[in-house]
Amino acid sequence: MRTSRFAVDVDLPSGVSGSTDPRFASAVKYFARFFAERPGNGAGLSVYLRGDRVVDVWGGAADAAGTPWTGDTGAMIYSASKGVSATVLHRLADRGLLDYQAPVAEYWPEFGANGKKSITVETMLSHRAGLSALPASTPAEVLDHRLMEERLAAAKPDHLLGKPIYHALTIGWLMAGLGRAITGKDMTELYRTEIAEPLGVDGIHLGRPPAGARTLGADLVGSVKTLANRSIPGPIAAAAFRLPQTVRSPIASIYVPGLEGIFRGEQPTVLNTALPAGNAVCTAPALAKMYGALACDGIVDGRKYLSAKTVRELERIRTYRLDRSLLVPFWHLGYHSFPSPRAPRGYGHMGAFGSMGWADPRSGVSVGFVHNRMSVGWSAVDMTFMVPLLHLVLQAARRPAGVVEERTAGAA
Repeated sequence: MRTSRFAVDVDLPSGVSGSTDPRFASAVKYFARFFAERPGNGAGLSVYLRGDRVVDVWGGAADAAGTPWTGDTGAMIYSASKGVSATVLHRLADRGLLDYQAPVAEYWPEFGANGKKSITVETMLSHRAGLSALPASTPAEVLDHRLMEERLAAAKPDHLLGKPIYHALTIGWLMAGLGRAITGKDMTELYRTEIAEPLGVDGIHLGRPPAGARTLGADLVGSVKTLANRSIPGPIAAAAFRLPQTVRSPIASIYVPGLEGIFRGEQPTVLNTALPAGNAVCTAPALAKMYGALACDGIVDGRKYLSAKTVRELERIRTYRLDRSLLVPFWHLGYHSFPSPRAPRGYGHMGAFGSMGWADPRSGVSVGFVHNRMSVGWSAVDMTFMVPLLHLVLQAARRPAGVVEERTAGAA
């Protein structure tokens, strides 16, 4: 058990390390319920309130051998990577290098091929470019990020052009191709120059953290990881592409036969490429700090990271039509919100198995949550974990400093 560094001490739940403002004791207790002292997997949770870090806790293990999770442990955050990649482009827009209403082809001429000259940056970032299908037939092609950028630039949009359908993997290469066309840099370098360095963090990387990084990536663990170590039989994989189109389209956006192989082994090849839609490795504090800029008019550590004008643009929902694949999100410019009156306020991006970054500009709250559990049995819990957590965090943010709910004061 560790004790908080804040003025009013709060004993943290057993198996949880770090520190918390006492107002957020309920949120930390909820986190501990699902991630403290559970063998073989772990997690980190960080919360910023109006620019100050008020929660920084972690628990569990970074691998099946039981290596303890620490404040510098990062995890692959799957589709939550999209929010980081989108923020790269917003930094460029903030400097006048990118206009959301301009055609993508204005910056990336090759993209104008096959009837795509009029697709705007806004259309692309809100998953309406009609390019959701993977332009690959083998896992090796999926891992070749330059090839994927080139094929998407040459591709013809499908019948869903203009309608929202989750571009599960292709949105990452589209953002990378646009960023490369503007800056000459690949997305791995842009993560460093536009995200990590300006924020003063080590905990945001595209793919495996490089040698010498303070961030140590946690292993992927759980039943899904175990399944990935086996091959899906060819007839079963092929049958997926004979399903009705409403089912086939989402599958075609994330899978080619044999793709499960990129998750195999202690050093899975999925972390060796630039997959801006899915393989960012982040710590919870770094992710929360990035979203803190979106929650606080673009200000981080008293310095401008984004202009208030750009942040206002990011808050605006771009399409209220339900996504044809996910059926639920309302798309912002590279982020999503939840179309439910009972859903938490704000916007951000969730990844498979539940890792997430979130910002709520009305309260000045940002949240980073990362974990390494890939489990069929836990998937329903993990994918819904953030909804009640965000409610607890937003309730806590409304309390005066130093106040703890009576029922959670001193909770262990």
